[in-house]
This record gives sequence, structure tokens and C-alpha cells, in this order.
Amino acid sequence: MTATSPAGATGLDGREPIGRYRLFGVLAGLYLAQSIPSYLFVAAIPPILREAGVSRTAIGYMSILLLPLVIKLFWAPWVDRVRPFARAHRAGWVLITQSATILAILALIPIGPTNIVGIVAVGFIASLLISTQDIATDGYAAKYLPEADRAIGNAIQGGAIAFGVVIGGTLGLVLYHRIGWTGMLLVIAAVSLLPLAAAALMRESDAAAPALQKPSLRAFLRRPEARQILWIALIYRASEGLVKAMEGAYLVDAGIPLDQIGYLSGLSATTAGLAGSFIAAWLVKRRGLSFVLGLLGGMRTLCFLLFTFHAVGVVNGSWPLFGAAGFQTLIRYMEIVALYSLFMAVTTSDQPGTDFTILACAQLLVYLVGSMLAGKLADALGYGWLFAIATALSAIAVLATLRMLMLWRRSKSAGA
Repeated sequence: MTATSPAGATGLDGREPIGRYRLFGVLAGLYLAQSIPSYLFVAAIPPILREAGVSRTAIGYMSILLLPLVIKLFWAPWVDRVRPFARAHRAGWVLITQSATILAILALIPIGPTNIVGIVAVGFIASLLISTQDIATDGYAAKYLPEADRAIGNAIQGGAIAFGVVIGGTLGLVLYHRIGWTGMLLVIAAVSLLPLAAAALMRESDAAAPALQKPSLRAFLRRPEARQILWIALIYRASEGLVKAMEGAYLVDAGIPLDQIGYLSGLSATTAGLAGSFIAAWLVKRRGLSFVLGLLGGMRTLCFLLFTFHAVGVVNGSWPLFGAAGFQTLIRYMEIVALYSLFMAVTTSDQPGTDFTILACAQLLVYLVGSMLAGKLADALGYGWLFAIATALSAIAVLATLRMLMLWRRSKSAGA
């Protein structure tokens, strides 16, 4: 990745870099901007629909909102290539998409909390907008974060997402309970306006500089180092969907009350999003990516093994499950910081959004495939075998990832 120099220095092209803390603040605002509406749709609206009497089958159609997150790599080159305003490239995309997303939230008011077709239609449009905004935001972060600050930048993303869960999800439900559908949407739309200030504070040094090559998926795949990291993106989290998709169902079948599951989910997500992200950033800075990914992968494997032992009766009681589930959430947030820092290491300055999006979509795709297979494997083989398979896959993925990272570093040293 070609990034600007650390704050206070001048880049090789003579341009002044973005102030370090200003950049951190902008990234926090940008990631919060897309997180608030995201979790309104995925965390607040589904239980509201259920309380309003919408069937579980109909609510299941909300899963289509995840589709743009997986396929956004196909229009990522256009976000890198097209400049909405002459002096605002990625800032222009953020301004347009966030404004349109707020209008989508307001469009839900006349639809009401029982019209699942209307909500899914508006939600899909919002998901397309949020996914496009994510390409621009990730491209901005990948382009302007210096190597030493990549982990911190990704920790800021994790923290902003945690606040997005609280504002869009938890606050949304509280507002609905107290002031109803219209009041909730008006407040969330108003709050979503605030992070737009981050777009006004974005500073881009490529306002007039043409790209050396046309952004494209092919340009990414032509680079050997990019293909090496793509393999890591495809295998490192391959086991996680198998466990996470069945975690809630297993807790219910193990006799854990729903309210305790809810408290566990909310507390672990908020704590992990804030604490885990910054712990991971500190570890990456102190020990490096290979150490952190190996450590987290090993701890993840042990969590899956604990689930396996509980499912086959070697371990009993609810507290081991609470510990495994909460710790697994912490590990997932920490993994994202380390993985995204690795992804940024192979982005180019000409198409940072495209490069990063391809890798992010790859790891999400394999996670979703595992999630879709989890239920079938649990029904066919039982929880014990499901968790055992996930444990074995996790261990293999860690070893393969460490091997590929070693080869990648060797190729970097040879080409230096």
C-alpha cells in the first residue's frame, strides 16, 4: 500500500499528510455513519416486526439485505474510478450515500412496521448505499493510514461499529418502545446526520491526480502478493460460520433462558467491540500480524473445542458456555483488526477501495457459506460433530495462514 507519511512529515510526492488525530476522528465518524443505519435494519427492525405479528418466515427475508455486502466488490472499481465532485472523491461518495440512506430511513415511516415487502425493498436500497459508502470509507482508510497506524485505524472501526450497535440497534428498540415507529425513525435519521460532518473534514490529496492504471478486479488479481493474501482471506475464518450460526440455537437447546442469551450477546458485543479492538491494535503494534493471527486462531480453536466438549458431555454447566461464547465474540472483533490491517498492507494507492473490498468480501463470503451449512450439519450429525469439524478446520486454517504469511513476507523481502 502507498500511504502518506506519518503526521508531521512530507510524502515522497511533496504533499502534506493528513493530521494523525484528525484522520482518526474522521474514520470514527465515517464508520459510525454507516453503522447506525446498518444496525437499525439488522438488529432493531426484525424484533419490531415480530412483535407486530409478522411471521418468522417473512422476517427471514431480511437476510437478503446481506447480499450487497458480499457482491459489492463488483462495483468497487467504479467507486475508485468515478469522482462525484471535482475536489471530493471518496468524500463525495460518503456525502451522497449517507444522505440517500437517511432518506431511505425516512421512507420507512409511511410503510409501517408490518409491511415486510416495503421494508425489505427500502432496506435493500439502503444496503446498496451503505455497501457503496463502505467501499469509499475503506478505500480512504487504506490509502491514508500509515503502516504504523493501520491497526489503530481498524480498532477505531471496531469501536465505531460497537457504538453503531448501541445507537442503531439498542437505542432503536428503546425508542420504538417509548415513542413508536415514526418517532424512532425520525430520531435515528437525525442522529445519522451528525456523522456527515466527518465527510466535510476528509482531506484527499488525489483531487486532480489521474490513476496510473484503471481500477479493476483484474488489476488486483494480477499481483502475486494480492493473491497470496486472498487465500488467507478465504481460509482464516472458514470455520467461524459453522459455530456462530448455531451458537444461539445450541444455547437454547442447552437450556439457557432467552433473556440471559440476550444479555450475553449485548454485553459481549459491546465489550468486545471496544476493548477487543484496541487490545488487538496494541498487540499488532507490539508483536506483529503473524503473532496476533496465530494467537487469536489458537484461542478460537480452544473455544470451539470447549463447545465440542460441552456438546458431547465432557464439560457440563452453563458457565463454560457463557465463557466460550463471550470469548469467541472478543476473538472475532480482534481478528477483524488484525485481518483488516493485513488487507491494507496489499492495497495500492490507485484502487485502495477495490483491493480492500475484494479481500473483505472474500472473508465474509466464506463465513456466510459456513453459516448456511451449519444447520444442515447440525441436523445430520449433531452439535458434537459440527463443533468438532469446526475445531479441526480452525486449527488447519491457523497453520496454513502462518505458512502463507511466512511466504508472503519472504516474497516482499525478495522484491524489496
